[in-house]
Amino acid sequence: MNLIEIDEKKCKRDGICASDCPAGIIYLKDKSSVPEVVPGEENACLLCGHCVAVCPHGALSHARIPSEGSPAIQKDLVISLEQTVQLLRSRRSIRQYLDKPVVKETIQRLIEIARYAPTGGNTQLVEWWVYTDRAELKRFSQMVIDWIRQLMEATPAASLPSYFPRILAGWEAGHDTILRDAPVLLLAMAPAESPNGMVELSVALSYLQLAALPMGLGTCWAGLVQRALLYWRPLKDAFGLPEKSPNHYPMMLGYPRLGYRRVPERKRPRITWK
Repeated sequence: MNLIEIDEKKCKRDGICASDCPAGIIYLKDKSSVPEVVPGEENACLLCGHCVAVCPHGALSHARIPSEGSPAIQKDLVISLEQTVQLLRSRRSIRQYLDKPVVKETIQRLIEIARYAPTGGNTQLVEWWVYTDRAELKRFSQMVIDWIRQLMEATPAASLPSYFPRILAGWEAGHDTILRDAPVLLLAMAPAESPNGMVELSVALSYLQLAALPMGLGTCWAGLVQRALLYWRPLKDAFGLPEKSPNHYPMMLGYPRLGYRRVPERKRPRITWK
């Protein structure tokens, strides 16, 4: 089978697929012909699916992007601008979680949704590690605390974050001030050699945290864990990260203990028109 197949009865010879191909490998000879792949250029296909998605006539089939996995966009599911704004504004960073596990199928569903986040050149290199063992998560928190203590002992206080003492005080009072007793920790990763790795995994995590909202779940970017992973070898070893660390960022996941009913204002955007 060719990379793309055209149903000549459905094709209107409008060249839309050719004009929208990011790799420029689809062309239209003339208005009497159907689109074709430039000879010898099949390997240049990004597998982005633009050609499949953009054809208004459903005339194009891609050998590596099966139609059964490419459903039509349902107009009745398109959300309004107002709904979009509320979804984005109502997201909160959750630091109090219910003592309730998140089942594997739910986590799998979220990651499946997050895989639709854009990646440079459609490389799709983001990988996910999922930690759900409560004892292991508590051990990770303890190791971050150890790292903070080590820093405070070896570094002038003025050069450290002002909240470090509060983090330690809360921990010593019996509170998990690192992972907040979240039942799940996700670690999104991309290869170290990927030039867009941090951006791609960050966008994927953003997709995931937004998808979590209608599922009744909350998230929080685990910034202290990330910093410790970068600079504290014991924690990196405990996570099992390779010597040549990939791009990575951890995120807490769980069911929020509290509900939120308003959407607080933010600072006005700083915009410079050029």
